[in-house]
Amino acid sequence: MTLTSGPSRSTRSLRRLLIALVATALAAAASLTVSTSPANAATSQFRGMNWAVLGDNFSTGTLVVQGLSQSDSNATVRAKADALYDDMASTMGINTVRLPINTHTVANTTWWNAYRGAIDAATARGWKVILAYWEDGAASGGRIINLAAWNSMWSSVTNTYGSNSNVYFEPMNEPHGYSSAEWRNIAADWLDYHYSAPANRVLIGGTGYSQDLRDICNDSRFNSTLLSFHHYAFFYSAMTYDAFRSHIQTRLGNCASRAVATEFGAPMSTGLNYGDANSTDNFVRHIRAMAQVMRDNQMGGTYWPALGGKPGNIGYDWYSMYALSGSGTNLNLTVRNTSGADRIRYAWGDTIGGGDSTYRINVRHSGKAMDVQQPNTDNGARVGQYTYNGNAWQQWQFQDAGSGYWRLISQHSGKCLDVVNASTADGAELIQYTCGSGTNQQFQMVANGSYFQLRARHSSKCVDVPSASTADGVILKQYPCNTGTNQQWSRTAI
Repeated sequence: MTLTSGPSRSTRSLRRLLIALVATALAAAASLTVSTSPANAATSQFRGMNWAVLGDNFSTGTLVVQGLSQSDSNATVRAKADALYDDMASTMGINTVRLPINTHTVANTTWWNAYRGAIDAATARGWKVILAYWEDGAASGGRIINLAAWNSMWSSVTNTYGSNSNVYFEPMNEPHGYSSAEWRNIAADWLDYHYSAPANRVLIGGTGYSQDLRDICNDSRFNSTLLSFHHYAFFYSAMTYDAFRSHIQTRLGNCASRAVATEFGAPMSTGLNYGDANSTDNFVRHIRAMAQVMRDNQMGGTYWPALGGKPGNIGYDWYSMYALSGSGTNLNLTVRNTSGADRIRYAWGDTIGGGDSTYRINVRHSGKAMDVQQPNTDNGARVGQYTYNGNAWQQWQFQDAGSGYWRLISQHSGKCLDVVNASTADGAELIQYTCGSGTNQQFQMVANGSYFQLRARHSSKCVDVPSASTADGVILKQYPCNTGTNQQWSRTAI
């Protein structure tokens, strides 16, 4: 993929075939997960992006998403969409697109027939499409201006796509002009009226700006539907990572298993590092918290936006994941912020460095590796240093524990690095133990040049090789933090 020219038609066709095969495998895996674990979320199959109008989707006219032109034919729209979908899939493994509609768009038969090329291009490759209604102009204040026109629009859409199992329907984006009771009645009436749309392919937005699912979740009229959830940092005052995480989980209510995060996002144009668990930036904290809640609940989501949105004074939405280049039907996308893209993929369950990568952890003074002693699958097995030889009990994963702390998990046993008995005493040994919520299993990585200390949360003491020994088998202990190289560690991805 280049910025100046796109792949040839044959290359794109081959890429699409490969993407389709991968998508089929992913879908099969997702269906197995859902069928064997009914208590878990059933929305992890939504790995998506919003494709929006540049200037936002609130419009008193037809909606023409960025990259398309209202003069485009159905074939041209489809070719452009295929080019963009190829790049979304190849860069992030995307399999879902959320597209806006309004009454003007569907009523304009010429443009609606052309715009449908974007829907049909997605479903032809096995992607899911979420069709979401945007109020017909921001001045309507989060309400439907004309219920008759709205129902007429939806009748046309559901009659066309109700039988297509890849198309999902979102009656209204952010119904913030209604009280909870009003919105729930409107949504319930929609379900009754538009019966050609199967309830399990309908996403009912939460109250307000779709940011609270609790009332919808507790209304039995929506027991068979999916739910649409939005969360942005700018909705609220600044919070810590843990506060954001709790806030998001609370507003999902008891229905995270049916929720799709159809909008969430943060700046991708300013170089923020979304892989930094110690960041104090509010946007980084928010995206990391949102990603973790989605991952914890196996929630799918559609990031806002891939393209389009509010351009401000820079010509594009600073939240947009992709930069668009090319011309005609030869369009290309490049990711604006790799760490942001990785964090979204982490939310979808992908293995991403810093969250799931496996590491060898070496102490600076001896160069030896953190090692679980034999028998190295038992609770209470002691952890020491040993010459690295590639064994799984010398390999560790870092799991985000919140507030800048990490759990270190043995690749061999799946158990956590632990200060024995949650002792705060000098000389307390490091062991492995079944992972839990104890702060004696949570460690802060305190940077010291290219090395870091591992500081136990419960005691504020550091993981230490006693007496700076260089011998194999020396057991690690905690001691007050100091500048010794026997308390300085590095990690190398395996």
